[in-house]
Amino acid sequence: MRTPHYAPLLSLVALCTFEPQAHGYELYNESDGGTVLNAELWAGFGWFGSDKNYLADPQRAPGTMRWQEGFAKYGVSGTTDKIDAGSIYGGFSLISTGSWGNGDAGAVTAGNERRTAVEDAYLGWKSGDLFPALGTDGVDFSFGRQLVSVDGFLITDDGFAPGKAFSPIQGVADGRFDRGGAFYLGPRLAFGNTAVLKLGGTEGLHGSLMWLKSDNPGQSETEVAAATLDYTTPLGSIGSTYVRGLDVNERYAFGDRFERKGMNIYSIRGQGNAGIENADFAFEVARQEKRSGSPRAMFFDAGYTFAEIKWQPTVSYRYARYGKGWDFLFQGGYRKRYQGEIAANYAGSVTSNMQINDVLFSVQPTDKLTVNAMFFDYHQLSDRQAQDFSAREVDLYLDWMMTDNITLSPLIGFYKPDKWLGNGGLQSGSASTNTYFQFIVWVTF
Repeated sequence: MRTPHYAPLLSLVALCTFEPQAHGYELYNESDGGTVLNAELWAGFGWFGSDKNYLADPQRAPGTMRWQEGFAKYGVSGTTDKIDAGSIYGGFSLISTGSWGNGDAGAVTAGNERRTAVEDAYLGWKSGDLFPALGTDGVDFSFGRQLVSVDGFLITDDGFAPGKAFSPIQGVADGRFDRGGAFYLGPRLAFGNTAVLKLGGTEGLHGSLMWLKSDNPGQSETEVAAATLDYTTPLGSIGSTYVRGLDVNERYAFGDRFERKGMNIYSIRGQGNAGIENADFAFEVARQEKRSGSPRAMFFDAGYTFAEIKWQPTVSYRYARYGKGWDFLFQGGYRKRYQGEIAANYAGSVTSNMQINDVLFSVQPTDKLTVNAMFFDYHQLSDRQAQDFSAREVDLYLDWMMTDNITLSPLIGFYKPDKWLGNGGLQSGSASTNTYFQFIVWVTF
């Protein structure tokens, strides 16, 4: 059985999706700004290639794969304060996705997936100055289909997007998990149904209560309740998250998914600059309690930007560790920072029984161009006599904002596993270095 895993979104995509009000074509705006209605478009198309595959199929040699992915999300969002107290906001959108070619290198999509469906359909209310003790908009309640993201790595989005080739039970790919392709681009981020209450704003002591129901077969349509408590100052924030697994759809459950019902997850996390200008720190330590045991996971990262030097170079180091049997739940990257292109998306599980060291170096020659290099070392912690995903990876990529609406992101990656399909790994052909490339065009309006 192959455990699904993904971390497909770079910081650019996080900006486009987590701050939708920053983009859009203004359809209506009252002179006092009290009522605003925007039309929004977010789209992407990518070309991908891998010299080797991770299909667990010895007949596919040498294993070269070429495929394409695309999507377009289109809809409206708006807000009004023309009510007795506070303001109302909401949004509605559709999303169309597809995959073409050979399908991806990790046997998640087949290359013939297509789907158009509702993505966002939510309504919310903010309290304005109704509760002075909680601050402006100190109460924020929303419900419906929407993206919900919690600081840290437990709940990032519902973006895992398997296709027709996905087979959590080896050799059984009956299409029941198909979400319409675009696995790497991963634009289907909204949970199927939610209710979210946020209290206290974003400064000082604040928290939230939430109910999330996934309609994603690849997530076994998991239902959870969660709570957060944070204290935020100009130096950073410290907080905790609690998640309770409520239910799964047994038709789509497999492996450790059956244990999500009744599972408890606890974490402590923090982020900020600790008073050091141009520095950036973050950590999270988490524990899962379920029938099979109590695995733990954690990460720590530290970075610094040399703001006074030409091109403002940034150096960042991250250490991550997942215990054996860790369930990745709804996580993506840490703070939208991915865990490697090939390893995290195609080449085996990096979210269980794994220790990861990675280093990021980036420079910004212009305000619109960022050049990035990342190195990863993956070390499997135990059971290395079984399937072993230990490896090293290097990724080089650009984020070039050609215009205010169009960004180009070319990438080349090199992945060297310790083992291959013939001796306990997953890579086709041999354990030699795999060369991977992608070129993505992002469009936002």
